[in-house]
Amino acid sequence: MDTAVADSLDPLIAELRSRGFAVVGPTVRDRAIRFAEITGAAELPAGQGDEQDPGHYRVVERDDELMFGFAASPDSAKRYTQPPRQALFRMREGTVEEAEQEAPRVALLGVRACDLAAIAVQDRVFLGRHPDPAYRKRREALFLVAVNCAVPGGTCFCVSMGTGPKATAGFDLALTELTEPHRFLVETGSERGADVLAGIPHRPASAADVAAAEEVSRVAATRMGREVDTENIQESLAAAHDSPRWAEVAGRCLACTNCTMACPTCFCTTVEDATDFTGSLAERTEVWDSCFTLAYSEVGGSPVRGSGPARYRQWLTHKFSTWYDQFGVSGCVGCGRCITWCPTGIDVTEELRCIR
Repeated sequence: MDTAVADSLDPLIAELRSRGFAVVGPTVRDRAIRFAEITGAAELPAGQGDEQDPGHYRVVERDDELMFGFAASPDSAKRYTQPPRQALFRMREGTVEEAEQEAPRVALLGVRACDLAAIAVQDRVFLGRHPDPAYRKRREALFLVAVNCAVPGGTCFCVSMGTGPKATAGFDLALTELTEPHRFLVETGSERGADVLAGIPHRPASAADVAAAEEVSRVAATRMGREVDTENIQESLAAAHDSPRWAEVAGRCLACTNCTMACPTCFCTTVEDATDFTGSLAERTEVWDSCFTLAYSEVGGSPVRGSGPARYRQWLTHKFSTWYDQFGVSGCVGCGRCITWCPTGIDVTEELRCIR
């Protein structure tokens, strides 16, 4: 893994765009730090941070000019690996037309270590026993520029899950934002990452640059807003099947599905069928779904999990226990989005502590 120093991100963005990538990075819009296509570094949220706590999110002004001085955005890479809505096929006058799955060339700038871990989890799901060709196309079209986290949020617990705050694998390039003077330590993680780096102005990283980057990650690891004890977590959750805590937390849960929509690893989908006004065209579309909805587990006209406690228990035990049985890893990467974006402020780390 080679390291270098770049003074500006504009050459990187320009180089990626010249290679046919749409560069998607963090911007401030809709009163949140959202990911959208950008054309230059001026569109990044310099001097903007965020407050994240259970059921609370707010963009705040920072007293510095860090471009990546914020925690996990509500947008994860899942939107680009598994789109929220995609057409599967169309029927026109008795003829079936399979919909071509789009795989745009996208460079994601600002991917955090927890989201890289989430992509690795999705890879196990969609490229494992039954590979999804459309997912593979989208993954191969992605160029991943990670940013090592310097400012964890109040709901982050990636250290507990072993997924951050420093990116160690799964990226093409990884950046650590340094100050005094402002610069970026750049690490290459793939051949095409090294090829892109060769096309932009940079200089060799000094020992002081590397040490400064390591200090950023070390300090970030000590500032996690939450933590989870994962020791024997599978056995603990299995033993807690009849815990009264499930009913207590379900009494606060709105089954709104915010947690699963914001989660970077949740992959549940359903299909919708629609026809045009003439009845000559029908289309089947795959859309995101959630295990919190009654219809998701419906069999023979009735849901398998008809109560709120059963649905919440299914979600939490799947994330932290049976996901290991299916895919060999945890379904949680510690990004904290489910805590931040829960409208009633349900804190998964608190629930795990109480249940255990």
